[in-house]
Parts: sequence; structure tokens; C-alpha cells
Amino acid sequence: MSSVSKRASQFGQRLRESKGHFVTAAIFSLAINLLYLAGPLYMLQVYDRVISSASEITLLMLTIALLLGFTALAGLDAVRARVLTRTSVAIDQKIAPRVMTAIIAHSAPAGGARSQLLRDFDSFRQFVTGTGIHAIFDLPWTPIYIAVIFGLHPSLGAFALACSLILVATAVLNEWIVKPPLAEASEAASRSYSFTEMSLRNTEVVRAMGMTAGLLQRWSRDRNRMLARQVTASDRAATMQSLIRFLRLSMQSLILGLGAYLVIERLTTAGAMFAASLLLGRALQPVEQIVASWRSLVSARGAYLRVRDLLSVHAPRQAGLTLPRPEGRVSVESLSFAAPGSSRPILRGVSFQIEPGEVLGIIGPSGAGKSTLARHLVGVQAPSAGAVRLDGSDVSTWIHSSLGLHLGYLPQDIELFADTVAANICRFNAGKAQDIILAARMAGVHEMIVRLARGYDTDVGEGGAILSGGYRQRIGLARAVYGHPSLVVLDEPSSNLDAEGDAALADCIMELKKRGTTVIIISHRPVTIGVVDKVLVLRDGVVDLFGPRSEVLSRLTRPVPVHAVPGAAG
Repeated sequence: MSSVSKRASQFGQRLRESKGHFVTAAIFSLAINLLYLAGPLYMLQVYDRVISSASEITLLMLTIALLLGFTALAGLDAVRARVLTRTSVAIDQKIAPRVMTAIIAHSAPAGGARSQLLRDFDSFRQFVTGTGIHAIFDLPWTPIYIAVIFGLHPSLGAFALACSLILVATAVLNEWIVKPPLAEASEAASRSYSFTEMSLRNTEVVRAMGMTAGLLQRWSRDRNRMLARQVTASDRAATMQSLIRFLRLSMQSLILGLGAYLVIERLTTAGAMFAASLLLGRALQPVEQIVASWRSLVSARGAYLRVRDLLSVHAPRQAGLTLPRPEGRVSVESLSFAAPGSSRPILRGVSFQIEPGEVLGIIGPSGAGKSTLARHLVGVQAPSAGAVRLDGSDVSTWIHSSLGLHLGYLPQDIELFADTVAANICRFNAGKAQDIILAARMAGVHEMIVRLARGYDTDVGEGGAILSGGYRQRIGLARAVYGHPSLVVLDEPSSNLDAEGDAALADCIMELKKRGTTVIIISHRPVTIGVVDKVLVLRDGVVDLFGPRSEVLSRLTRPVPVHAVPGAAG
């Protein structure tokens, strides 16, 4: 098996780990369907033996046996439902953490909200506990029921077989006419949810500039498309479901007519006639149930395929040799990057090197690729060509659970998590209180934290909603420096800071330098650039200047010679 097919089958392998639950459910389905034969057998015995013999005691015993059988059937059906519910929980425990890890690694989704991928997994998992899965377990018994009908009389069996084939063909027709609008509705829903999440992240802008009406119009476009295709799919599914119900009821009645004809011709008994009608109804019931739950079945299948593809793209890395703590030597080698689907590179042949404990400042105009370079430096974005190496090891191939212990990263868009200040600083690890406080002191935010309602135990709300932008930035800085990292990358760390915050940031950088930590800062603030050792100027994704701070800044501020100015007098 190729590596690709191995990765693609990971989801299936994880599901097969829960096969014991499915086997148990199948065994219960076997018992349940055997007990369903109690009704036809009771009918057969009553009409062919009890009535002819007028034996009341036989009728009583058969009735008691029937009720016991149905009691056992109901109990087994309830137990099967419980088994499938536990199966759903087992699948969640085995696969959900892996799905969440892959979603986190899925940093550049091709449209759609990334949280939709977790909803996809939940849709598939919930299908395991729904009515559709019960019908799937019962469907293999349809040929067995038809075989029993053949045993009652070949003509009845042939009629039952024809009925089942007609119903299966109708179910295939249902798939053919319902699948396209459902697929279109799913695509529109994904776009709608993605736009909704983006809109909710920018509610302040929407409200401040009166964009609500226009935004609702844009938001309604995909949503109305989703609703329109859902209505089309529902209408078609309802029509097919009604047709299948009509066919099943008609077939169940027509087999009585055929049986009556055979009874008149003395080719079978009245008991066989009624038993055949009950058996045919039971044989066709799973097909009708599957069609009734077709939308959930199609949704679960689509969700399964999307989650499978996600896990195949972001396969877990095999645990390898744990590398020692890096010293902080950073080497960028001919780094190039182009966004998926774009021919224009954002970074082109970027190369530079800094030694452990050095502080590098990266400057350049907007759109130069500075933030993209920052993401490559911490290994969250894989280059199109070239490499970023930390102590000689490629950071894009370094296992993040190991590499992250030695990195600090403050992105331009700061996101805090809906938990306590302490949990955000210690990165949700079991951090010691003194380490958390030390990181906060380095970021100059300790005094601000202790003034909060519950200090370090204050819940910051979703995205740090209860805090100002400056608070969030300084707590993000404390998170970046927590745990004595070897390399710290700060993308516009002073964008929300006042003069006091700028001074605290400069002190923090100097303290990191004393510890021997390599620091890379993307900033335009003079107070920040003033503490760096080297400066890299990035323009249009290319290194324009690189070297010691004084040398680069002098070249940037050097007056242009008169003879170099176009049109100047000689």
C-alpha cells in the first residue's frame, strides 16, 4: 500500500478500532430479526392449526410465546441503541482529538470555516446513533425474509423479490435526484458559515460604519442559496418517500391478494398468505427507513469524506528522536513562498543568519511579506522552496509539540483563549506559579494583572474580550516569553502599546538578550528598533538590506546625491 493510501485510510483504521462495538450491534441485529419472525410464525400457526383444531390451550401458549418474543425483541432493540450510543462516544474519544489537531494544522482552508470540519465529524458521529444506522443493520436481512417467503410458496417469493427490486430501484432514483441539490446546499452552507464567522469577528467595524444592511444582503446570498437547494432536496425526498410508502403498502396488500388466489386454488394455506404479507412488510421496511433518512445518510457520507481527506492531508508524524534544546542559531536559506493558487510569490529567495542571543529587527513597507516570514520562522507555514533552520534543523519538519517548547511567538493578530490569565500565559500546560509570574513580570504586565478582579485567575472571556488591546498584547507577550524559549518572534509587538508599554517591551527584549535568547522583531517603532543588533529590510518579498543596525539605518537615512535625482541640474 502506498503512503498516500495509508494516510487516506487512517480514518477507516480508527473506525475499525471500534469494530467490536459494531460487531456487538450486528449480533443484536441478528437476534432482533430472528425474533421478528415470531409474528409471521404466530399467524401461520393460528390460521393453519389453532383454528382448524379449535384448541384454546394451544392458542394461549402461542400467544404467551409471542409476547415473550416481542418483549425480548424490544429489550434487544433498546440495548442495540445503547451499544451504538457507546460506539459514538468511543469514536469521539479515539478520533476527535486527532481531528482537532488536524484542524489546527489546517492553517489555510480553501474556503469554508475551519470549525465546520469539526461539525462534519460530529455529523458523522451522530449518524452512528440515529435511525438510519439501525436500518443499515437490518437491510442484510431483507434477502433472508424473501427466502422464507419463497419457502411458503415460490409465487409469493417471486412476487416479494420483484417488490424488493422495485423498491431498491426507487431508492437509487431517490439518490440520483436528491444528491445534487444536497451537495449544492452543503457548499452554500459552508460559505455562509465562513462569512458569518468573519462577520462576527468584525462586529465593531460593521456597527461603527453602518455596514449592517449591506452585510446582511451579502450574507443572505449564500444563505438563500442554501435554503433554496435544501427546499428542492426536501421536496424531492418527500415525494420519493411518499412514493416508496405507497409502493410498500400496496405491495404488502397485493401479496395478500396473490395469497388469497393461491388459497382459492388450494396451492397454499391462509396462514401462509398472512405470514407472507407480514414478512414482506418487514423485508421492505429497512429500504423505506433508509430513504426516509437519506438526507442524514448523504450528509454523514459527505462529512466522512471531508474528515477523511483532512486526516489524510495532515497525517500525524511518527515520534522520532527528541532533539536537544536549541541554542537559537537561525539560518534562513533561499526561502520562497507562494500562496496556494497564486503564481506571484510572497517571499523570494530570502536568506540570512543570526547567532544565538542576537536581536534582529525586520522592517519594510506593508505587503513586503514580513508577517509571512514570521510564520515561516516559527514553522507554522511550510515554504514553497528553501528552509528555515534552528540550530541546523528544519523548523517545518520539527514536531511542533517538541519545537513549541523552545519557541515564543506573538502574532500580529493577538488571540487569547476563553480561560484564565494564568492558563493563557502558561500555554495551558501545568505551569508553576513562579514561572507564570516571572513571564508576566518580564512582559511588564504583572502589576496590571494583580489589579484584575481575580488576578491571575480572572477569566479573560472569548478572545480576551474583557481586556483592552494593550492588555491583550502584553499578556500575549508574557505567553511568548514563558518557559525560557530559545527563539522569540514578535510581529508588531507594540502596535497597541502606549509609551509605558513601549518601555516595558524594550526592557523585556533586553532581558531576553541577557538570557541568550534569540529575538526577531517586526516593528517600525523607533524604541523597538533601538534595541536590535541587526536589521533586515524586506521589500516585495526580497531582502533589500541586511546587516548591523547602525550600518543599515545609516544607509536608509543617507541623503540621495544630487546627480542621482532624475532631472536635477549637473
